This record gives sequence, structure tokens and C-alpha cells, in this order.
Amino acid sequence: MSPRPVFVVAGVGTGTGTGAATARLLAQKGWRVALVARNPDNLINLAKEINEAGGEAAGFPVHDYSYNATLSVFDAISAHKWSSGEPSEVRGALWNAGVQEVWKPFLEVSEKEIETTLQFNVAAAFGFARGAILAFKKNELDERGARGTLLFTGATASIRGNVRTSGIAAVKFAVRALSQSLAKEFGKDNIHVAHAIIDGIISTGSSDVRLDANSIAKNYVYLAEQDRSAWTWELDLRPAHEKW
Repeated sequence: MSPRPVFVVAGVGTGTGTGAATARLLAQKGWRVALVARNPDNLINLAKEINEAGGEAAGFPVHDYSYNATLSVFDAISAHKWSSGEPSEVRGALWNAGVQEVWKPFLEVSEKEIETTLQFNVAAAFGFARGAILAFKKNELDERGARGTLLFTGATASIRGNVRTSGIAAVKFAVRALSQSLAKEFGKDNIHVAHAIIDGIISTGSSDVRLDANSIAKNYVYLAEQDRSAWTWELDLRPAHEKW
């Protein structure tokens, strides 16, 4: 029998947002969850919560979000032995990290801020995607005809620039383009790549004017469970009363 699949979630923050909500739901659905973040204490707390609820999760801290850090974390995940002693079989990955984002007028954006946001948001996404795809390519086809699913969390700024968003829109556009390119290149290898535009403010409770993190998580699980005959590349999620 194949080992239980592992889903890597990068960007779980303090345990209250989209990444953490997705990790909890994946664990409930039977996935083992590898949690990636920069704060070890947050990882310990979320992994403990999931494990005590009957799931199986482990934390993998990274020193920073950089190409090498997000790539090498897959080596640590692959070497991890789960409760049954089975090795990891990574079949899902979510890039949910959004760090060092620059929200200010264009003429106030410094060269250092540009370099930092490109490293943390674009180069790190490239490293994470490389690690995920290399892991997927080792897998046999599952019952859905897939080797793995790679998801990216996007934003309104992924498709539309605005006042004070030159710094954030540039990197969000880049990650969206990366996801589309990977979807086209690796679809033939039965690897599903999808991008989600989160068009609005995320809350942790139900609201007509804010996105619910748990509802976003349900959409991510939906993407991960799609059959290869009808894969979605991009979802556009917004609350009912969003003024779009």
C-alpha cells in the first residue's frame, strides 16, 4: 500500500489565516501535513493542535523565504519519518507565503525594498515550486491520474495594479505568470498547478464583505481533489459584497 500522502503548506503565519485553515482541513481529509514557516513556535503550536485533533502534522521551520531555503525544506520533509515510520510521499504543496510586501507610492520604493520583495515573494516561490515538482515527479499516478498538485495563493494585485501597489503588484503578477507557465509545462507530466486570486480582505469568521479563511481552504481542497480530465488553473474568489 502507498503511504498516506503529504501536503506541504508554506505560510501558516500565526495559525489564524488561510494557510493554517487549509492545513487543518487537509488533515481532516486524511492528508499528512508538512507545515512551513519562519516562526518555530507557531509551527509547534499548529502541529500540536492538528495532532491532538486526530490529524498528523509536523513543522519545518525555514530561516527565511529565499530560493535555497524553500527548495531545501523539501529535503527535510522527504527525510521525515511519520508516526507509522513511513517516509514522506509529497503529493500536494501550497505556496501561501506573502512577505515583505511593499505598499507605498512608486517614488518612495527603494532599491533595497525591490530586491527584498523579489527574493521573498518571487525567488522563494521558484524554489518552492522546484522542490514540489521534483518531489511529484517521483510519484506514481494516483486514483485521480495525478502525480501531485501545486497551488499558489494570489491576490487582486495579481491581475490589477493600482495606486501604491507597484511594489506588490509586480511580484504578484510574477507568481501568477510562474503558475501559468508551470501548469502548461508540467500538465503533460500529470502535475496539476493552480493559482487562486484572493480578491478581498480575509477574516477568520463569516462575513458578506470579507473572505472566510475556512472557505478559501475548502476551495483549495477542491482543487487538490480534481480529476485530471477537468483541472482548474485559476480560481477567482471574492466575498458576496465585494465592490468589483
